[in-house]
Amino acid sequence: AINDGQNAHYDESCSSTLASTFSNGARDPSTGVATTDLYGKCTATHSGTSAAAPEAAGVFALALHANPSLTWRDIQHLTVLTSKRNSLYDAKGRFHWTMNGVGLEFNHLFGFGVLDAGAMTALAANWRSVPPRYHCEAGSVNTHTEIPSEGLLTLKIDTTACAGTPSEVRYLEHVQAVVSANASRRGDLELFLTSPMGTRSMILSRRANDDDSRDGFTKWPFMTTHTWGEYPQGTWILEARYNGGPNSNPGDWSGFFRGWSLVLHGTRAPPYAQLQPQDPHSKLAVVKKAHEDNAIN
Repeated sequence: AINDGQNAHYDESCSSTLASTFSNGARDPSTGVATTDLYGKCTATHSGTSAAAPEAAGVFALALHANPSLTWRDIQHLTVLTSKRNSLYDAKGRFHWTMNGVGLEFNHLFGFGVLDAGAMTALAANWRSVPPRYHCEAGSVNTHTEIPSEGLLTLKIDTTACAGTPSEVRYLEHVQAVVSANASRRGDLELFLTSPMGTRSMILSRRANDDDSRDGFTKWPFMTTHTWGEYPQGTWILEARYNGGPNSNPGDWSGFFRGWSLVLHGTRAPPYAQLQPQDPHSKLAVVKKAHEDNAIN
């Protein structure tokens, strides 16, 4: 994101994004990032991902300093639970903030918000590592179905999330839809995945420069983190649609879906059972209560 909360023009939107950091302003060179420079000097015009990525690394380093036993998954959970929406917004009005099934706000451009070094470090200090992670191959659909030029192609997978097996997942982290499809123009294909708790993610958006008409997708994994913390049992819905550009002719479109499978990553045990929220309105408190309510029901 840039200094006023808009997404940067070079930002790559993706449903796997966990969080964001700040970079330079769009048009004003004086709104860059201050840092050290060559020859013992400083600069206030550092910018781009060259600034954003080190900012994130610095935040994670502070969390690890507070608690050296953190794992890579602990860092991801801390990122989700402490990132802030703040003033982040899509200047083009395409993507809005949405709440998932356990009360976590997310945005397709910004993930769960902007990193908060103070909040992450404070939570990290008394953090208990999350339970083991399991990998559930939750179901598949083999088909040869046309993707229409109008409307949606809808395909469903009903899953128990590997219940009763060593791979059972009850609390989600990452979700993958592994897709095979072909199209007369691959860049005009969009994909959406909806969880049993009703969270809808755009896992593939239109790509103006992707003009492939031959290779398509063969078992391509598309990932979302928008369903973080949700309960995975039930019906997952994959939607495919044609979205041509301003000069496209829908009559020239042809697309076929060849199948998809669902892969769930997460824990069997509730991830925050050993943590005591200090703030009843914090993300940790909200998600933990959702997990407790789900266990009762």
